[in-house]
Amino acid sequence: MFYMDLDFLENIDWSQLATDAGLIILQLIGIFIAFLIVKAIANKIIKRMFERLQQRENVTAGRALTLQSLTLNIVSYVLAFIFIVMIFEIFDYSVSGLIAGAGVVGLAIGFGAQGLVSDVVTGFFLLLEKQIDVEDYVTVAGFNGIVEQVGLRTTQIRGFDGTLHYVPNREITNVSNHSRGNMRALVDIGISYDDNIDQAIAVLQDACTKLAAKEPSIIEGPDVVGVQALGASDVVIRVIAKTENMQQWAVERKLRQSMKEALDANGIEIPFPHQVYVEKKSQQ
Repeated sequence: MFYMDLDFLENIDWSQLATDAGLIILQLIGIFIAFLIVKAIANKIIKRMFERLQQRENVTAGRALTLQSLTLNIVSYVLAFIFIVMIFEIFDYSVSGLIAGAGVVGLAIGFGAQGLVSDVVTGFFLLLEKQIDVEDYVTVAGFNGIVEQVGLRTTQIRGFDGTLHYVPNREITNVSNHSRGNMRALVDIGISYDDNIDQAIAVLQDACTKLAAKEPSIIEGPDVVGVQALGASDVVIRVIAKTENMQQWAVERKLRQSMKEALDANGIEIPFPHQVYVEKKSQQ
């Protein structure tokens, strides 16, 4: 048997084998380079197409980025499938057999991939119903942040601390989109019980009016709505304004500064915790 194996090896045309192997390697390299070139060209065309769509049609920037990201993903999957099919053809493997085998395997694992199917279906309806777009500020699946990518399987949300959350679409059962329309800035500020409430409201309203005149992100107000609560040591006055989207936090910060400066200038106290020490002297 040992000698038969040696005879078999001696009958191999090593030069032809090396030539065939080299040809296959060159074909694989050529297909890989072609894949990269076609993918780069396709990505460039898709980006230009959505840039023109945003300029010509009534499409928001976030919506255009969302559809662009989804289209890029689909094109990548299609090109990867074509790349795999071409590799199989190099090795003379039947493509129809590959597809049939993939169908059998897909049927076999289909029952275990129900989560994946749910992700895709949910992602499809998220896009179809325009519930969220890229660059929207949302609350989904317990996460707050800015949407960076909406895919058919996962949605990527960047938290305000910089963390990137990958949320499976099937977990998005409720969506709170904070980027649709104007937002509300709300500030509560307390004054002492000894101060005149009407005077404090007038001072605060004057400060709000001055801030609104120089702050373009304020759409409506700010308005002093009155006494919100009677606290343990202060009278809480509420101020509300309507702002451009995503500008509510900046307006709230400026409101607090302006109102604090106005109250200080008019001698109105903002209560803060005090500690009183009582010393008991022993009787002689």
